[in-house]
Amino acid sequence: MRPFASAPPRRTTDRPPLVLTAVLLLVGGLLLALPDRAGAAADTLISQGRPATSSSVEDSTFGPEKAFDGVSTTRWASTEGVDPQWIKVDLGPSATVSRVKLVWEAAYAKAYRVEISADGTTWTRLATETAGNGGTDDWTGLTGTGRYLRVYGTARGTSYGYSLYTVEVYGTTPTTPPPTGAFTVVAAGDIAAQCTASSSSCAHPKTAALAQRIAPSFYLTMGDNQYDDARLSDFRNYYDKTWGAFKAQTRPVPGNHESYDPAGAFSGYKSYFGAIAYPQGKPYYSYDQGNWHFVALDSNTFDDAAQIQWLKDDLARNTKGCVAAYFHHPLYSSGGHGNDPVSKPVWQILHGAGADLVLNGHDHHYERFAPQDPSGRATADGIVEIVGGMGGAEPYDIETVQPNSQKRISGTYGVLKLDLTDTTYTWQYVGTDDQVKDSGPTYTCH
Repeated sequence: MRPFASAPPRRTTDRPPLVLTAVLLLVGGLLLALPDRAGAAADTLISQGRPATSSSVEDSTFGPEKAFDGVSTTRWASTEGVDPQWIKVDLGPSATVSRVKLVWEAAYAKAYRVEISADGTTWTRLATETAGNGGTDDWTGLTGTGRYLRVYGTARGTSYGYSLYTVEVYGTTPTTPPPTGAFTVVAAGDIAAQCTASSSSCAHPKTAALAQRIAPSFYLTMGDNQYDDARLSDFRNYYDKTWGAFKAQTRPVPGNHESYDPAGAFSGYKSYFGAIAYPQGKPYYSYDQGNWHFVALDSNTFDDAAQIQWLKDDLARNTKGCVAAYFHHPLYSSGGHGNDPVSKPVWQILHGAGADLVLNGHDHHYERFAPQDPSGRATADGIVEIVGGMGGAEPYDIETVQPNSQKRISGTYGVLKLDLTDTTYTWQYVGTDDQVKDSGPTYTCH
């Protein structure tokens, strides 16, 4: 039910009748003639450039962020022929909404709701449309407070999907400036099986093409980049033909398969990536982007005292507000390998330093966890872990669902699309068919 307001929401369209047009022109002229109305305050646009997610996308060129970029010719488009679908924007804590303007593409909603939420779970209805005809819907007189606003389509007006050129949300927000320094990262683990694009079942050419279409600032890999024994010749024959296209923009870490090389553990990995994988002379390193500090670790050698001491020293020197770490072996996983306690001491160090995000591979599925501490207790100041091992190797089944696991997908190849700002992060798991298979919450850095 819509929250009580002194007047109900009002929707205007871009197709007013001639009589209404004449009345509006007359009223507008009278208002301009009144000195006390000349300085009347207008609603403030609070949604432009804010982090956005959606239930699906037609393909990666029609992402949800397109509806909030302030460009009238770009748009979000959902997958075709499916109800319901939604698009959601993070307005920041305690936004007050008074107006929502929607500009539909030809694929419009016949029925939809405009809703607001404090937590992204419980939604309050601000407006309802049951007989939409596309064009522009301008909902005014709204009264709602929350962090997230979504347009929830329940019936398509065409046989296609839902598509919006623009979603403009007006109102007020706290005086804290909006997040800045936004950038996108693509991440995946367990990538190059010994196959090429000549085989229709070969997945890593498809995940590489998807990763390139997203066009991130850089790419992360979470180990087992090359199967089975990660020889240099295998890197050249398989990985290099696909993910190698953006090798210079890649920040990798090794997995256990990189250690199986008959020429010596990590020999092919080190020869292929060179200084890209060893920028500080070791298979572990760190770097900064915006307000983020990234820590790339070698989980094959978490028993190496030198790496552990380096990690402690590196985190002590960090001055960035957000911290992400990535390595191969997940502390928690619902897949075939399951939980790997080798990573617990590193989690304890990361958690003590206020780290926000950990990315892993090893198990060949996608999974996201609620924030938790190293002992697996759910806590708001915990670390968010994502397993992203669907880069191209054969999928593993989900076997034992772990506590705090929020979403699991197996059998669908894809990559993580991470959207980060100076103070927040969210992500989507995107399949090789360009469809969004899962969207994570928007978290604020510790």
